[in-house]
Amino acid sequence: MKSDHLGLSSTPAEHKDRWQTPVEIFDALDLEFGFYLDAAADQSNALCSHYLTEQDDSLSCEWTSHGAIWCNPPYSAPPPWVAKAAEQCRIQKQPVVMLMPADTSTGWFSEALKTVDEVRFITDGRIGFINAGTGKPGKNGNSKGSLLFIWRPFIKPRCMFTTVSRDELLVIGSEVRGVSAA
Repeated sequence: MKSDHLGLSSTPAEHKDRWQTPVEIFDALDLEFGFYLDAAADQSNALCSHYLTEQDDSLSCEWTSHGAIWCNPPYSAPPPWVAKAAEQCRIQKQPVVMLMPADTSTGWFSEALKTVDEVRFITDGRIGFINAGTGKPGKNGNSKGSLLFIWRPFIKPRCMFTTVSRDELLVIGSEVRGVSAA
């Protein structure tokens, strides 16, 4: 059965899987990881200069990268993305950081635990993803909290659990952009 985390959303169907990570969150993580490739993007929401689109079919192609790989995949069908991220970390010999809903009750979460180096829960609030249709943060916020799955090459899966504050990420990301955090 397909898990639809956006089932209660009033977002038009063509935009449901195209929400963008806020640039401040991405910038804070980019400072840590140095992303080269956005593995699940389109021209309007790509956060790296190198990115794969729906036409590139990220689940069927190699995520060729010369640095860490960022992935905020469609939340409507997470299992193949989790498997692909683990595979591409091994093949590309690059870290892969995937932003996902914090839903520990799902099969894809259990599958990720078999290969992931770190599960980083984002605390202190939900991420206000950017609506693909309006370019603005969603009105009602995200329906779930978020987490990061982090695969690192050359490390046996440790499956360690850590936390990071959403507010801290927003402050760091704002400083990277030279914008004062409100």
